[in-house]
Amino acid sequence: MGENLKGKVAVVTGSGQGIGRSIAIAMAKEGAKVVTNNRKPGSTGFAIMDESLVKNLKSEEKEALKKKSEEAKGDAETTAKAIRDAGGEAVAFFGDASNFKTAGELIQTAVDKFGKIDILVNVAGTFSFSPIWEMSEEMWDHVCGVKPKAYFNTIRHALPHMMKQRSGRIVNCTSGAFKGGGIRQAHYSAANAGVVGLTFAVAQEVIEYGITCNAFAPNALTRASFEIDAYEKAMPEGQGPWVFNNYKLPLNMSPSPDDLAPFICYLSTDDASQISGSVFFVGGPSIHLYSEAEWQSSLIKYGGRWTVDELKQQVPMNLMGMHKSSTMQMYEMAKK
Repeated sequence: MGENLKGKVAVVTGSGQGIGRSIAIAMAKEGAKVVTNNRKPGSTGFAIMDESLVKNLKSEEKEALKKKSEEAKGDAETTAKAIRDAGGEAVAFFGDASNFKTAGELIQTAVDKFGKIDILVNVAGTFSFSPIWEMSEEMWDHVCGVKPKAYFNTIRHALPHMMKQRSGRIVNCTSGAFKGGGIRQAHYSAANAGVVGLTFAVAQEVIEYGITCNAFAPNALTRASFEIDAYEKAMPEGQGPWVFNNYKLPLNMSPSPDDLAPFICYLSTDDASQISGSVFFVGGPSIHLYSEAEWQSSLIKYGGRWTVDELKQQVPMNLMGMHKSSTMQMYEMAKK
């Protein structure tokens, strides 16, 4: 047991399984009292797979999926129990943080049970796949209702407590998909871009109160990882999760979610008080800091408005130059 978070109280959403579970347990090992959370008791089951898709799998693929699903089972109480069994302090809260009132009750549970809230880690998320031209409103709302909506909800309720004590740490889970990602997930990409924007905005608003707000995009072997693998096998060719096949994420190379937990613990310490408004990519032993979006090049006309003919001449070389968007780069590489 460490002491880097001794005396701190943490709320970790989405901590019944996977990354959230690893972070909650790691924080408890560093001395924090933890409120764990997921929507309801028991395993939440598949995120994107269903029985109709499972039927499309080969026998050995079905067995592999079943085994991985069993291994990934868990909820807020099983995580809290694991913490208590190891000598830590934890309570479970079941409820959907995408509901504003429920999110308030989650934060209040930390205050009622442990007297305060020092750390909020938002990990809850969901996903699905669909070409944007076939995506339903319900599918969009389901994904974007968690990120960034639930994150706003918990932050909104936690901040008055943190501001009063003039200290606090907020860490939000985003995804590299916020840059687009090349996956048939316009809703998921938008949701995670929303998390990044929310993180930047909150960081600027609360820094004067001694509160930091950062985000991390994880690379870890979770339920999402093996479900994507199974989904690809179950779908007809050309209808899987990948737009460009050479951008697949290799399942067997994904590190354990336990590997990224120490960095999230570090961001939650007093020593990380000077880090705020930053977005990191974390996976295994690798930690990367994303650059902030800045102007890359400029094109300015003095003394009048641009004409389309002028822009046709000036933009390709003087604004774009040799630059190609990540989308064009992926497309050209996929065609090779």
